[in-house]
Amino acid sequence: MKTLYLDCGMGAAGDMLTAALIELLPDQDLFIETLNALGLPGVTFKKESTSKCGIVGTHISVKIHGEEESHDYEHIHSHDSQHHHHRGLHDIVHIVNNLKLSDEVKEDILAVYNLIANAESHVHGVPVAEIHFHEVGTMDAIADITAVCILMNEIAPDQVVVSPIHVGAGQVKCAHGILPVPAPATAYILSNVPIYGGEVKNELCTPTGAALLKHFATRFDNMPVMNISAIGYGMGKKDFITANCVRALLGETKNSGNTVSELSCNIDDMTAEAIGFAMDIFLTAGALEVYTVPVGMKKSRPGTLLCIMCREADRDEMVKLIFKHTTTLGVRENISRRYTLNRSYETVHTELGNVRKKVSSGYGITRAKYEYDDLAHIAKENGFNLSEVVKKIEEKY
Repeated sequence: MKTLYLDCGMGAAGDMLTAALIELLPDQDLFIETLNALGLPGVTFKKESTSKCGIVGTHISVKIHGEEESHDYEHIHSHDSQHHHHRGLHDIVHIVNNLKLSDEVKEDILAVYNLIANAESHVHGVPVAEIHFHEVGTMDAIADITAVCILMNEIAPDQVVVSPIHVGAGQVKCAHGILPVPAPATAYILSNVPIYGGEVKNELCTPTGAALLKHFATRFDNMPVMNISAIGYGMGKKDFITANCVRALLGETKNSGNTVSELSCNIDDMTAEAIGFAMDIFLTAGALEVYTVPVGMKKSRPGTLLCIMCREADRDEMVKLIFKHTTTLGVRENISRRYTLNRSYETVHTELGNVRKKVSSGYGITRAKYEYDDLAHIAKENGFNLSEVVKKIEEKY
């Protein structure tokens, strides 16, 4: 399995991720030319060789009309105090939609910005529509996010494993005042992600870097067993005792599956509605699969076998939910190894409307399936059955 591992032992920023991924490419200069031809207003990318703690790597600088934009590390402000380089989410959408990029890459870019916008909205109590970006909205940040999204599409790993993220420590100065590290928006984006601080009194992971990692990571874990084919070092601007870089390792891993917990219990005194409600709760809480099986129980009573599959890290919370939302007095656990195909989504643009297509691959096979909800919507709108919709799509697309 083609695996990309990102070592974030010194955090991550958009320019560092760009540089690390560029080093994985066979023709780096050609890719820089491609970036400079994108049509980003006034943007120029430049690749520079640099060294941190004796390690040679790449730094990517972005200039806007010949000058580097400053990063004041302030992220948003309200609609009543705009500045010329502050942009709303609608401005970002307009810029991205005018770029010479595939729809898949554009969707990735906007998904990353939505992560940032939602975080800022939550932290500042401002509706997303009223958010205006500072550091993450300047053209160089747009350039970094765009570059990483293109690179991920170019490298096309089957899975992206990201290390626990070193976020730094101390405080960071913002326009609103002094904030703790990680900055509130960064901390929100990295919810449910393994992070840690340390002796470095600096902001090591920016909101841009956090959102890119959150969007592309298949999982956050230690480096798997890999046969490495390429290594990239993306250097930051600042110097610390530890080499300030993101390290990207590209290689092959064997799909040995992942370990999951199978939790089950027998129930004979709950209504179908109550069981259905509980199943929704488990899925919302992160269960990988929930299903029921009719069973015969003691005293010849018909009952229900309720089965919940979850990640081992979620087991304790899932057990609490089972006891809270069912009448069972006991829960059984089996540890299983789960083998899965890699899944990704593509959007097919048709005259009838957009249809998402789920592509599954691995173990030497690839197959695709259109999303039922999209097919059903088109069928209802046009008076077709599902087979007719699929036929029309495949005839033209």
